[in-house]
Order: sequence, then structure tokens, then C-alpha cells
Amino acid sequence: MSALRERRPTAGGSLIAVVDDDREVREYLETVLRRAGYEVALASNGLRLVSALQVDRPDLILLDVNMSWIDGFELCRALKKNPEWAPIPVVFVSGRSAPADIEAGMSCGAVDFFAKPIDGRALVARVRELVQPAT
Repeated sequence: MSALRERRPTAGGSLIAVVDDDREVREYLETVLRRAGYEVALASNGLRLVSALQVDRPDLILLDVNMSWIDGFELCRALKKNPEWAPIPVVFVSGRSAPADIEAGMSCGAVDFFAKPIDGRALVARVRELVQPAT
């Protein structure tokens, strides 16, 4: 994904895009997902993701809610309106975890919602249900 941080090659794993404005969260998720056998591409905001989607398609998007340029809910709605990107599963990872936030995430097209701090094992288990890891 050209606008995302450069992908490090792995053994052919599925590509997971991590979109979060918090660098520590991005790095934590990258570590957890790489250890599970996935390729990971990182973006600090939705604009970087959208430009990257023109070049490379992830198998799943992990998306924060509160970001600059466009919030995660709006970005998810926009992705789901595009027939080319709509099939990509979106999983929210957010510090916002009130029932209304979770409902908003699911109603805009996400398949799941994880509250921060994120349980890496639970997240990887859910990712495995949605995409195949490298083996």
C-alpha cells in the first residue's frame, strides 16, 4: 500500500491494514498481527488509507474511531458505499466503548468492535475467523 507505511514481506500472509492516529497502538497491533503470521500495513489516518486502497487491497481493516481528517465511522460508511471496497471486513479498535459507540460502529458496516486497551489474543482470534493467516 503505497501511502501506508511500507509492508515488510512475510511468508505470504493476508494483509491487514491498521488505521490509527496513535503510533503506539499501531506498533502494538503490528507486532501482534505479525507474530500471528499476517502482513501489516499501517496508516495514521483515513486519508492515507483511502489513497492506499487505490493501489493495494487489504484483506481486513482495523480502524480507530477518533482520527483527523475523517472519523472512523464516516470512513467505514464511505468504504461500504464503494462496491470495490465494501467486501473488506472492518473491525473497529477504539477507546470509545459506550454501547452507543459500538452500535454506531456496527450500523455503519463493521463486523466487530474492540475497546482499547486491546486484548491481542482475542483480536487475533477474531481476525483468524475473518481471514486466513500465513502458514
